[in-house]
Amino acid sequence: MKPFKYLIICATAWIGCQEARAQQAIKPRLVVQIVVSQMRYDYLDRFRDNFCDNGFRAFMEKGTNFTNARHSYMQTNTVAGLATIVTGTPPSGHGVIAESWYNFTTGDSVNLIADSRATGLECEDGEGRYSALNLTAATLGDRLKESDPKSKSIALAADPYSAIVCGGPSSDVYWMNTGHGTWVSSSYYFEKLPYWVKKYNETAFASTLLDREWTPDKSFESYRNTDTTVLSFIPDTQSGIGNFLRGIVRIFKKDDPRTDYAMLQYMPAGNTLVSSFARETIVQEELGKDNHTDLLTICYDTPRLICERFGPRSIEVEDMYYKLDREIGELVTFIQAQFEPGEVVIALTSDHGSSDTFREQSRIPMGLFNAEQFKIIMNGFLSAQYEPGEWVLGYRDRQLYLNRELIYKYGFDLAEVQTRAAAFALQFRGVSGALTSTDMQSGYFGKGYGEKMQNGFYPKRSGDVTINLMPGWIEQRTGIVSLSGSLYEYDTHVPMMLLGGSVPAATVERDVTVSSLAPTLAHIMRITVPNAATGAILDEAVPNENKR
Repeated sequence: MKPFKYLIICATAWIGCQEARAQQAIKPRLVVQIVVSQMRYDYLDRFRDNFCDNGFRAFMEKGTNFTNARHSYMQTNTVAGLATIVTGTPPSGHGVIAESWYNFTTGDSVNLIADSRATGLECEDGEGRYSALNLTAATLGDRLKESDPKSKSIALAADPYSAIVCGGPSSDVYWMNTGHGTWVSSSYYFEKLPYWVKKYNETAFASTLLDREWTPDKSFESYRNTDTTVLSFIPDTQSGIGNFLRGIVRIFKKDDPRTDYAMLQYMPAGNTLVSSFARETIVQEELGKDNHTDLLTICYDTPRLICERFGPRSIEVEDMYYKLDREIGELVTFIQAQFEPGEVVIALTSDHGSSDTFREQSRIPMGLFNAEQFKIIMNGFLSAQYEPGEWVLGYRDRQLYLNRELIYKYGFDLAEVQTRAAAFALQFRGVSGALTSTDMQSGYFGKGYGEKMQNGFYPKRSGDVTINLMPGWIEQRTGIVSLSGSLYEYDTHVPMMLLGGSVPAATVERDVTVSSLAPTLAHIMRITVPNAATGAILDEAVPNENKR
């Protein structure tokens, strides 16, 4: 080979390496986290052929798709899942076990976001008094703001629980006032609602969706699912509200004039409200327009609400996902159009999955667990075992809280009372296992259901006895046919995908935990991981880089 030609080849190779390194070294201007509440992983495969090219399939084919991502604990409820996503640790580390729990010292119920010192902004008197006061671990947004105060971290969701848990204490947080269809916040986050939010609310975008009917995208034969409750494949010639609203109105008080906006959350329009406000937020806050990396976290709550009412095998759920697929595709296209390649990274995951649809006549084992009956019978049992009294303080998300004041008053041994209660709990139909708080504090469960129950246990907030229901069993709630909250595959296996930046197109089949997402995004953003994070950086999403 001639020397001159050899030098050209070497120079070209060197330039290529430098360009590759430069690409890898790009710190994104904007990171977007999209959380689709109650999205089972199997939806990606089941509905894939009907997804559009730039929605979910773009993440699956052009991004890094972790096909075996799971939550590693039993308490697979919404707030626990969201907290795990943004803190990088399970409930045993971040402490968000449920929307409420009992204070063992006072016996009072404690709400996760209620804050009497906060004032709802642009809310009616007494409404919107929420804050992140009861969160105990730093979120990705907190770490970003700590790393660079000029960076922006914003979280938004229709549900205030979702928005506040996603954002943490340091982010700007917005949620919907479902009574008026407007976006609001509280004095914990702002002195007054930003001017641009007020102007957006004045457009009354939600009101334009009230007369929109929920009509199927496809013919009946084109859907994978076959169950249908309120969707009709017969043209609706009647005037007035849409076919869905006629079918769903029974859920709400008919004499409440504000329920029309609340009902929007139970149809695809609920996702549209979130997408619209997300685009407005990006534009008005000029996210990603300087050298200070910004973070936007978006949670879609409507998929959870629809699935709970109609079940994962319903056409209502399937049709909603096709509409959401297009919306996410449009949102991703909108975001990417404003940046150069490599300047934006988008992650998509879910807080938990969902049980199969409950059917009374199903041959597949399933059932409804009556929590109120469980409390009453358990209290009677403990009264017979010890002394007559109110031994059960309460029940929350498969956790039984005992009246410790009464136990200590009579001088009984707490561990013994817990053990007797756990043993008796196993006599109930639908209960497959029970562990006491003493067991989980003093022992170590390295595998099986015990490990997942322990990963969801937080001593200061979890109950005295945690029960595990049999596969297919859910807690009985009016009008609900599908719920999360178990340690089974349908609740723990969720999508987790990253797109953009230097993230390669890859399908990763190894087992990973959702708690790894926050550390991975922190690495991409060049900031330290959240302080309670236990997840590992996902090497496949950041190839050829030096890992911290």
